[in-house]
Amino acid sequence: MSKNIAIIMGAFHKSEVTEMLAEARKVAAECGLNIVEEIWVPGSYEKPLALKRVLSREDILGAVVLGIIERGETKHGLVMAEVVMSAIVDLELAYMKPVGIGILGPEVLPDQIPSRLIPFARAAVRAAAHMMGV
Repeated sequence: MSKNIAIIMGAFHKSEVTEMLAEARKVAAECGLNIVEEIWVPGSYEKPLALKRVLSREDILGAVVLGIIERGETKHGLVMAEVVMSAIVDLELAYMKPVGIGILGPEVLPDQIPSRLIPFARAAVRAAAHMMGV
């Protein structure tokens, strides 16, 4: 059976996440994973619903979630990260399919973002691949 995965991405930081996607595609190919869905959602809050939709598919064996939750002037990012990460882990366990999380933050500062894009994307794909037995 093919090692099919989906990638869910937040468009709020689209140019940065596009860099992450390029690296995720490269690492997925190196790991023998087949990306069958690439889904852009508005932001982090929408990722769990998109993730649930793909994890419920029999042809998808895992997923990768990419994005950024930047530090703001309020605690919104912290609350968002807690809710989103919790939902992602709950879905991973409910469907028993691995999800590699490549979300920078919460509280990541703008000057910290560029150096973390590639490593976070790479690690997320490799984590999903490892848990899929690749």
